Amino acid sequence: MDRGEIRGVRINTAKKSKMQLIPIQLRPEDNKQFTADPLRRLTVEMTIDFYKKVGFVEPWIGYLVEQDGELVGSAGFKGPPVNGIVEIAYGTDENYRNRGIGTKICKLLVDLTRKTDPLVKITARTFEVSNYSAKILQKNKFICIGIVNDPEDGEVWEWLFSNGV
Repeated sequence: MDRGEIRGVRINTAKKSKMQLIPIQLRPEDNKQFTADPLRRLTVEMTIDFYKKVGFVEPWIGYLVEQDGELVGSAGFKGPPVNGIVEIAYGTDENYRNRGIGTKICKLLVDLTRKTDPLVKITARTFEVSNYSAKILQKNKFICIGIVNDPEDGEVWEWLFSNGV
């Protein structure tokens, strides 16, 4: 019998990984810990520029995503809710893809939304109805509700969090 087994029953002895959203602040000087890395600096700059269009209303902001002390992606909301609807967006850094991280990031955004205002409808958009992002959404109980015309991206597939219904 090994350390991960008790009386023939396998036990998960692996350390549970911890993932968290780190807010991207409104002012560049409040994000200095991220600007040494060119990818993070670009993400912070683009997010701050986006705040100029949609506003900075916490928690409906952009985030960097940290897992076990490493930055693994970014996520956020495309502004505060409008007419009771909020849109989420997320991305996993290339060297962390295909590990379930995108699914966890999406879940963090859904959980944050539901904790903040359980009545807000959560949407997301993908360029294709069947791609990695669509699979992430499906794993998080989103259903595809059709094609919409996005002012920035053109025709995209819109998804709605179904709350498991």
